[in-house]
This record gives sequence, C-alpha cells and structure tokens, in this order.
Amino acid sequence: MNHTSFLKFAYLTLLSKPSHERAVFQTIRHLKPSSIVEIGVGLGVRSTRMIAVAQRYRPNEGIRYVGIDLFEARTQFGTGLPLKEAHKRLKATGANVRVIPGDPLSALARTANGLQSTDLVVIAADQDTQSLTNAWFYLPRMLHDKSLVLIEDTSGQRHRYRQLNSAEVENLAKGSASSRRAA
Repeated sequence: MNHTSFLKFAYLTLLSKPSHERAVFQTIRHLKPSSIVEIGVGLGVRSTRMIAVAQRYRPNEGIRYVGIDLFEARTQFGTGLPLKEAHKRLKATGANVRVIPGDPLSALARTANGLQSTDLVVIAADQDTQSLTNAWFYLPRMLHDKSLVLIEDTSGQRHRYRQLNSAEVENLAKGSASSRRAA
C-alpha cells in the first residue's frame, strides 16, 4: 500500500497542475472515500493521484477504485491508456482496482448494481454527451446519502469541477429515464 507523504499531499492539493484538479484532491481530503468511480481515465495521472490521496486517509483499509473509459475504442489516439496498461499502472498503487471498458452508458448499464455504496464519482469532461446523459439513470443506485459526484466543467474561461448534490443527480437520472422512455 502506498502512503502519500505530507509534501506530496501538499503539492497535490495546493500546487499540482492542472490547477482545477486540486479541487478533486481537496474533496478527497474532506470526504475520505474508500470507494471511487472515475468515468474517463485518460492517461491515468488523475487516477493515481486520487488513489494516493485517498490512501493517506484510509491507510489500513483498501481503496476500491473503478475506472471506466473507452481505452482502445477511443477515436482520438494518444489521449489515453490502453486497457492493460491502465490496469497495470493503477494496480501498482496498491488499491483494489477494476477497469471497465466502454462509454458511460454501456459500462454503467453492465456494472452499476455492483458499484453500490460508492463514496465519490469523478466524471471527466471528455465523455460523449449523449452517453453520459443516458447514463445518469444508473448513478443513484451506486450512491449513498454521503456520496459526492464531481463533474469536470470545461465551458467558459476556467476549467473546474462542479459538485452535484443528491437532488441534482436524481433530477438528471429522472431526465435520463424519461428520455429513455421516449426513445
């Protein structure tokens, strides 16, 4: 199990780049999650950092990390890791790692029931809009009353992570369910 030193932790929460990801690490510091689901792994840098910060606050417990990504099915090459490489890098953190290939909708449709009691969901901005819109239907079954959902927002001048409360997630799920019925 990796333990993040105070200096590395301070760097991640105060100085790391890109600067908008600091909010994710600060949220982990306050929430102290034992289970994290990340939708959009990309190059895995944020993933390994999130696991390291979570391990700092739960040194005697295993951190459960689930990464959902297109991996090899990505249309833009060079924007992320292949599945095997992602698993290898993330497993090296000492966390209980599971990587799930697919877009948000297909991956969550297959696995949401097995991801109950997730403490933190982090959603990258590069997700297919329609897939994510339909995937909201599955999120509430994964969450408990203290769970947090952070979604990366790249609209406007500044990139940031926006925290969604349970009511917002429920509304997105209801909108997703009604659009599923209409289809």
